[in-house]
Amino acid sequence: MAGIKALVGLSFSGAIGLTFLLLGCALEQYGVYWPMFVLFFYILSPIPTFIARRIADDTDSISNACRELAYFLTTGIVVSSFGLPIVLARISLIQWGACGLVMTGNAVTYLTIFGFFVVFGGGDDFNWEQW
Repeated sequence: MAGIKALVGLSFSGAIGLTFLLLGCALEQYGVYWPMFVLFFYILSPIPTFIARRIADDTDSISNACRELAYFLTTGIVVSSFGLPIVLARISLIQWGACGLVMTGNAVTYLTIFGFFVVFGGGDDFNWEQW
């Protein structure tokens, strides 16, 4: 039952993050949809970690080169998604209010993705067939 509560909570927080992103694009005073390009970063951010967990051997070593590279690539993707709205606001393509809403949506969405890895990525005892 705890897994279902976590899944519902993660779904709710993901919806809140996407709501902030859509508000930064669709409100009447903003009305520009350039910030929607951060959706590509949302999709790309967990991919290196998924690949590294699949490829890396499950030894008890503290450091693993494959996982460290995945964390580095994920960090670059996350920083880029926070940088894109700032760059768009600096060149006056979007307004600063829209930039703030998109940055808030980024923070909530990435905390949701992190929460997914904390809740469901802990060990191999989790089985997708129970859903």
